[in-house]
Amino acid sequence: MNNDLLSILLIAIGLSADCFAVAFSASMSNHNYRLGQILRAGASFGLFQAAMPLLGWLAGKTLVDYISSYDHWVAFGLLAFISGRMLWESSRSDHGREKKIDITHGISLLVLSIATSIDALAVGLSFAFLKVNIVIASPIIGAIAFLITIIGFIIGRRAGRYLGRWSGIIWAVILLLISFRILFTHIL
Repeated sequence: MNNDLLSILLIAIGLSADCFAVAFSASMSNHNYRLGQILRAGASFGLFQAAMPLLGWLAGKTLVDYISSYDHWVAFGLLAFISGRMLWESSRSDHGREKKIDITHGISLLVLSIATSIDALAVGLSFAFLKVNIVIASPIIGAIAFLITIIGFIIGRRAGRYLGRWSGIIWAVILLLISFRILFTHIL
């Protein structure tokens, strides 16, 4: 694999799928995100997606083997918690209007950034074994995640306008499905 740019791009797109799903579903639920909020979320997701392969690459086999036995449980727990919170928030009403959920700051942004990038840690370990140039791969992964997150927000905004009140519930269910996918791909 050494520095096969196409392989790195395909891996980056695969790692960014959860970022897209989170951005899409969040924007569906709250289609009032401003450009600054979208860029902040994209930058956070991209930064974590770039940092995790680097950490995996640096950590070496011993640490990653220790973490890999439960990293899927951590990602599952974080996403399930956020999903449950979003279902609860979506079911509450604020003077007859649904409350808009903002994932672009604070603990929600941090938790989602970590949860969507945990798989990238293992990718970083494999990059070390395959002798991939991490200085090239890590920024590419981060940049792709940034772009895909922004695309997710844009497409989700349009879908949310058509789905109305149901979009918040759909968003929470999508997060829950992502958490189960992470869990089952590591268990099976």
